[in-house]
Amino acid sequence: MTHAATGAAIGTPIGAVRPRPVLMIPLRRCGSHALRLRLNLNSQFYSPYPLHIVDFMPLLPLYGDLADDRAYFRLVADIVGLQAASMVKWPGVAFDPVEIFDALRHAPRSAHRIVWELLLRAGEREGARVVMDKSLDSVHYADELMTLYPDMLFLNVVRDPRAQVASMNRAIIHDFDTLLNAQAWVAAHRAADVLIARHPQRVLTIRYEDFLSDQAHTLQRVCAFFGIDFLPRMLDIANSPEARHISRMSELWASNCFAPIAANADKFKQQLSTAEIATIETLAHEYMQRYGYQQMTDATAMPDAFAAAAARRRSDARRRHAWRELEQSNFRDFVLRRHRADYLETVRARLQRHASAHADSRADSPADSPAGAPGRRDTLTAAFDVTD
Repeated sequence: MTHAATGAAIGTPIGAVRPRPVLMIPLRRCGSHALRLRLNLNSQFYSPYPLHIVDFMPLLPLYGDLADDRAYFRLVADIVGLQAASMVKWPGVAFDPVEIFDALRHAPRSAHRIVWELLLRAGEREGARVVMDKSLDSVHYADELMTLYPDMLFLNVVRDPRAQVASMNRAIIHDFDTLLNAQAWVAAHRAADVLIARHPQRVLTIRYEDFLSDQAHTLQRVCAFFGIDFLPRMLDIANSPEARHISRMSELWASNCFAPIAANADKFKQQLSTAEIATIETLAHEYMQRYGYQQMTDATAMPDAFAAAAARRRSDARRRHAWRELEQSNFRDFVLRRHRADYLETVRARLQRHASAHADSRADSPADSPAGAPGRRDTLTAAFDVTD
């Protein structure tokens, strides 16, 4: 269940066995932390708090041609910075962007390759056989990931869309509108469908509700799929230091140090209006039938062409209110989340300034000037050297 290193880390010989990569899919607020924290009680498995690289991907075009070592080194440094800006740190881990760049410079160039180099190094440090990324939204990049890591496995966690959307509506990481979150739910599951159709043997689908009713059986299935041992201590979440730590950091994770409550599966009935439930059931009708979720409405509430725009305006207003409310209710959570958001905005602003300056420079250069040609590391030694 491990794979030979390609573009391996410094200190990892080419051909050496590295942990097997796993991606959890397809959308956050599916009970993913509950699963990750329990699996992390197995020393054969490692899954740190996710980078959620999907939030970074809109910036990627601003880097230009990644064949240029300058652009790729900048990307490596910024993704290392994203990991450092995460609100939940990876214990005992600090990455050197120069070392990461040198390890990856001859491998296919990709933001996902950089992320996985960080993950695999962290997993190797823990002695894990399997490393999982809980960046569920990366399901939309599954084709690229399978090209980079042909032996990757996927854990597809399905949750009742009504319960999941109700949870998403209260999470600052998502939109603040049922229609928008229901559309995101369907889009994520459609992306998962494409992956399952192309690589059926690489995907294990589980229902969160089945985990609630029988944790041991679900974890046994997952461990068998990953090729690791099921250990009874994985059920004892109260003894997980990581679970206790993360439960204190944010209201979103407050219940993660306790056994899940099966009755909460129906809590959405108090959190959503009948109209909201009808919207979700209309959009997710096919998936609800497939995964055995009984509908409460006739599922005929298809939104009109203007509904999404109105929903976006509502969501944006609610988001601004949510940030203000979070600052008052949990200042530590607010500061840590804002730090990451501000980091992404700082990177965007810097890249835009660089792109503008570069465009001006090219406009001023003679037509036959090589200034715009991709730079390679062996021709940029002086520029890459660090001096005191």
